[in-house]
Amino acid sequence: MGDKPVWEPIGSSFIQHYYQLFGNDRTQLSAVYIDASCLTWEGQQFQGKAAIVEKLSSLPFQKIQHSLMVQDHQPIPDSFIISMVVGQLKADEDPIMGFHQMFLLKNIQVAWVCTDDMFRLALHNFG
Repeated sequence: MGDKPVWEPIGSSFIQHYYQLFGNDRTQLSAVYIDASCLTWEGQQFQGKAAIVEKLSSLPFQKIQHSLMVQDHQPIPDSFIISMVVGQLKADEDPIMGFHQMFLLKNIQVAWVCTDDMFRLALHNFG
């Protein structure tokens, strides 16, 4: 097989940058969203850069580590890239939990930003 499609390194670079900011200083995530961005976090919806960053900054933990297991990226018409991440996270002293996150990325003025973001913990209670 030849080179990876162009959307693979773009999506992977965005994902690496996002989780680095998330782990170091969540207020800096304002750089990856725009005013029209939407976030669905565990079923709660937030619209706009300020509301999203406020939500992410107010999450009740001091430190977090993400371990990314799999990430997939696909091109979408009109120059979008959809990225899906499956991984594990450890927040403070809580047990390790699985998570899924999806990002819709768009190139605006030579920067890739997130227009849509959906996050869910992968918690299963079948009892």
